[in-house]
Amino acid sequence: MADVDAVAAQPAEKASGRRRLSDREGALSWLFLAPTIVYVVALVAVPFLLSIALAFSDVTAGDPSYDWTGLENFQRVFDDPVFWRSLRNTFVFTVVSMVLIVILGKVLANILVADFRGKWLVRFLVLLPWTTPVALSTVTWLWLLHSIYSPIDWVLRQMGLIEENVYWLGRPTLAIVSVIVVHVWRLVPLAAVIMMVGLLSIPTDIQEAAKIDGAGYWRRMFEVTIPLTFPLIAVAALFGAIFTFTDMAVVYILTRGGPTNSTQVLASWSFIRGIAGGDVGQGAAIALFLFPLLLVAAVLILRAVRRMETF
Repeated sequence: MADVDAVAAQPAEKASGRRRLSDREGALSWLFLAPTIVYVVALVAVPFLLSIALAFSDVTAGDPSYDWTGLENFQRVFDDPVFWRSLRNTFVFTVVSMVLIVILGKVLANILVADFRGKWLVRFLVLLPWTTPVALSTVTWLWLLHSIYSPIDWVLRQMGLIEENVYWLGRPTLAIVSVIVVHVWRLVPLAAVIMMVGLLSIPTDIQEAAKIDGAGYWRRMFEVTIPLTFPLIAVAALFGAIFTFTDMAVVYILTRGGPTNSTQVLASWSFIRGIAGGDVGQGAAIALFLFPLLLVAAVLILRAVRRMETF
């Protein structure tokens, strides 16, 4: 009889052991965090530390041997006029794109939360620019803005608005505008979805109370909707800034940084110098400037969100 009880108690003890393991929140938290930690270390920390090491070396594609050069690469970067133009363009693209992304994303989010027939199809179509691979979508824009076969130019000629091709990517000002338009077109859907979540989370009682008090649409927008959704608006702006600030695919595919380096940004210039040009050390030094600038922008946006939450 005692043997039977012992055998019956074994599964209970195993189940109890399993339950005790599942109740260990500390162990489970590390277990769930392990894939993220491995990802961050392997694909973020290691490349970042490697780029720091390469920025202080004379490593090139033809001579991969490591020799310490101190601040020589940074001095060469500061003496490079293209670097300063790339830095300026990076700020211009990021600031202008971020403002347009937030404004257009808010407008689009208001449209997407409205109740109309076929809204699920509209939401699907709106997400396509974001879900499409950036290289594929940018190649499509490269065809749309082609200097000879541009469908946009053909439509404008048929409407009598232009007489000859505009050369969107062949003139510095138009090339800058084109790059910003593509960035905004890609990132507005993401911002709209983020803001749409904020709009749907606003209690209907608050909106109805504002209507009863006589608040019109614009007053409700600026005194109710925007303050309540500001943290998500800031998140959308932060994502827009990060993706625009660090992106080189749009510039590289559309213009290669031209004409005459007028659309060059830090990411594309780092790639051209370090990979295409073979000067790995200088390319790494240029790329390092992305980190402190992006860190400052992220800190400022997150601090603004925290201040809004304390009000």
